[in-house]
Formats: sequence, C-alpha cells, structure tokens
Amino acid sequence: MEQKKKIFQINSDMKKNRNIIVITLVLVIVAIALLLQNNYSTLSKYETDFSVEDTASITKIFIADKSVNSVTISRDGSRWLLNNKALANTKVVNTLLSTIKRIKVKSPVSLASHNSVVKRLSSIGKKVEIYQEVYRIDMFGLKLFKHEKLTKVFFVGDVTRDNLGTYMLMEGAERPYIVYLPNFRGFISPRFSPMIDDWRSHVVFKDKLSDIKSLKLQFTERDSMGFHLEVIDAMGNYEISRLLDGSKVKSYDTLKVLNMLTSFADLRYESRLNNILAPQKIDSIVNSPSLFELTLVNKDDDTTYMKCFTKNRLSEEIANQYEKLTPVDHDRFYALINDGDDFVLMQFYVFDKVLYPLDYYLN
Repeated sequence: MEQKKKIFQINSDMKKNRNIIVITLVLVIVAIALLLQNNYSTLSKYETDFSVEDTASITKIFIADKSVNSVTISRDGSRWLLNNKALANTKVVNTLLSTIKRIKVKSPVSLASHNSVVKRLSSIGKKVEIYQEVYRIDMFGLKLFKHEKLTKVFFVGDVTRDNLGTYMLMEGAERPYIVYLPNFRGFISPRFSPMIDDWRSHVVFKDKLSDIKSLKLQFTERDSMGFHLEVIDAMGNYEISRLLDGSKVKSYDTLKVLNMLTSFADLRYESRLNNILAPQKIDSIVNSPSLFELTLVNKDDDTTYMKCFTKNRLSEEIANQYEKLTPVDHDRFYALINDGDDFVLMQFYVFDKVLYPLDYYLN
C-alpha cells in the first residue's frame, strides 16, 4: 500500500513539474514575442519618424546633395542665416519648417520596388540633418542644461510615379518610405533644396530709423555730391558732412533726410546674377569705375555696404565698341553686396529714394 502511495506521489510531482516547465516555456515564448514586437515597433517608429512637432526648437538644418551643393540654414534670434553669413529667405524657411512639422508617412516602399528606390536614393538623394535645442535633463517639468543636438538625419529622394509622394529614408534604416503632406497635392522634394540661390533673401537693407547710426553715400564721378550722415539723437538731429573736404553742412531739410532714412526699412534687389552672367563679364563690370557706393552702419556697428555699377542697355560686346555712346539703362543697375559675394541686379525705382546727392537735402 505504501509503495503505491509513493508511486502516486512521484507521478503527481512529475505532473506538477511538467506543468511548471510548460508554463515557464509558454511565459518565455510570450516574453520573447513581446520583446521582438516591441523592438520591431521601436524600429518601425524610428524608421518613419521624419517629422518634428516642435519646429520652434529647431536651431539648424543642413541639406546636401551628392555633388558639391550644400546649405546650412541656422536660426539667429528672430531671423535665419544662410551658411552663417547672408540672410535667408524667411518665407522659404517657414515653408520648410511647416513641411517638416506636417510630413506624414503614406506607406513603406513595396518589396518589388525596394532595391531600385534604395539605389536611386544613393545616387540622387539629398541628405538632411536637423539640429534642435534640447535639455540634458527633461523630466517632471524640470528642464536643465540646454544644448544643441543633432536629432534627425534622413535622405530625400525623388517623386513617386503618381507625383503625389516623395521617397525618404531615415539614416540607419533598412526600408525607405513614401511620404506626403496632408491637403497638399504634389511632392515635397524641391523644398529640401541644397542650392544656395533657392534660400537667399533679396533683402539688402532692413534697418529701422531708430537702428541707424551713420550713412555714407559716395558718387565716383561727382565727388562734391557725396556726404556722410551721423545720427546725433532720436529727436531728428543729424550731422552731415561733405566727403569732398569734410566740411559740415549748416542747414538741411530735416523732412527730406527723415524720408531717406526711413526708406532703409526694406530695400531689396531684383535678382542674383552670379550663376546667370559669365564670370568674365562680371569681372569686367566690377573692375570698371563704380557708379556710387553706399555704406550704412547700425547701432550694433553692423555694416551694410553696396558698390554699384552702370548697366548698359546693349550687350557688353556692342557696348565696348561704342564706349560712352552706348545708351545707359536708367531703370536698373548692377551692385556687389554681402561682402562682395553676390553680384545682383537692382532697380532705380526701388533705390532712388536713398540715392539723392547732397544738394537735394540742402536748404
């Protein structure tokens, strides 16, 4: 009898152990499945995380193609700079920021198209780096140790066959995706341009009256008409001196001076010619006598300088044959701005108000 009880006990223990083993195996399998699912979910989220909800935290965007073209758009207070130098076009930058915020994933690229899309991205894709202002400690409403960090790197490809999507690939991801903008019919790749001219602001002067410290206007062929103006105070008192001999102007029309200074609030050029005119032609123009030179210094001692040149109505080849008999274009003129980096076309209609000679202001 006791032997039967022992056998029964052994069988019972074996069943319990078997059940424990089975339950343990099931739990291990479930844990592994959950872990794999979580890893896949995390990977999938990373591969599709192209958007930035808080675009106000973006400090810098770098865009480059597979050639030599690249741009860096960086935040500088309330404005944006192009390659840390010239002003960027605010409207174009805002369009890009809106795109980055609203971008959505439509679907992954199909397996059938995967290889061709990846190959295409590797050859013509544009690399985009997004930098944001983040905190090393950010928890429970506590934010400490702010710094700039590279948060996203992805590649922008060309358009889908239906022209309604754009191929994009997150750096380190295996699979590219088709992205789109809600309520926008078209593709977004042109918004990620690495071409400098696509980002340039046409603003030459954007100085409020209260921000102007001094001004100098020189006429190459009329030395007696050049002058230097210095703002004495905010009450409309100025010191104007002749460039010819440095003598002070005793009496001037305050209203005319005021109208001239307020015109610097927004003056823009018409077009940039660096990539339009031949380098030899540009060199020929900038090495010729200038028409006038204008220098403005603001209260932060930032200087804006432009050197301007006559534009002929005829081609340069014909103009060289007729010399000074060539008719001059009285509507437009050339100018060098941004430390001589940009050769631009300007309109007299826009700039005439700040180009009057000294005798215009005299009483």
